[in-house]
Amino acid sequence: MARKVNLDRRKFLIGSVAAGVAGAGATVAAIHDGELGAPPQTIRGSVPWKEGTADAPPGASGSGYVFFTTSEATFIEAAVGRLIPNDDVGPGGVEANVPFFLDRQLAGPFGRGDHYYLGGPWPKGTPEQGYQSRFSPAQLYRAAIAAIDSYVGANLGAATLSALAAADQDKLLKGLENGDVKLDGGVDSKSFFAMLLQNTKEGYFSDPIYGGNKDMGAWKMIGFPGAHYDYKEWVSRHGERVPYPTVGFKGRPGWTGS
Repeated sequence: MARKVNLDRRKFLIGSVAAGVAGAGATVAAIHDGELGAPPQTIRGSVPWKEGTADAPPGASGSGYVFFTTSEATFIEAAVGRLIPNDDVGPGGVEANVPFFLDRQLAGPFGRGDHYYLGGPWPKGTPEQGYQSRFSPAQLYRAAIAAIDSYVGANLGAATLSALAAADQDKLLKGLENGDVKLDGGVDSKSFFAMLLQNTKEGYFSDPIYGGNKDMGAWKMIGFPGAHYDYKEWVSRHGERVPYPTVGFKGRPGWTGS
């Protein structure tokens, strides 16, 4: 009898899980958050097209910061401005709106660490193991910014990183990169710098729909025409400049319609 009860309970649990998955699938299929794929389907013969079935990126909206506090925004603008400074070649990170991109990313699924494993234990890992921290990205940014400004105040004779001279900001960022700067609050300086640098690059070169790469300035600088329908005729034409105007997911200035 006990075996029968256990088997019946197991069948019940499996059935409940299957029903839950099916129910969840029905719910999330309509959600387009830039993370989920389009609803699964079997396609035979010609390729069908139906508006709204792709998981289109939601895009960044509004103005001003929604995640960063005033002091955090001041830090980020100073740091990003040193990682990608303005010059005659192209726009700097701040001019390209990278701080806004970072703000919206940290306020969303990335900031929450939706695709990160954040459970313990947390021994120090190797570089090959990738991100190893109890902090979500948003928590890491918040803790690191506070810890860095505290370090500056205690060791460098200024209140915050943004108050340092440019050369001293560069020296501090280099110290974060190589791990020479030791931070309080359980923050690993190398891990934070690696994430900050990677996210800054992403904001600088990503499609403007995400809030960075303002006016597609970074793409224009490197000669990338952007999100055109296809480039198949150019695949084998190495070294040639593609003569298309730069365009993003949302189109380009001068386009009209929905």
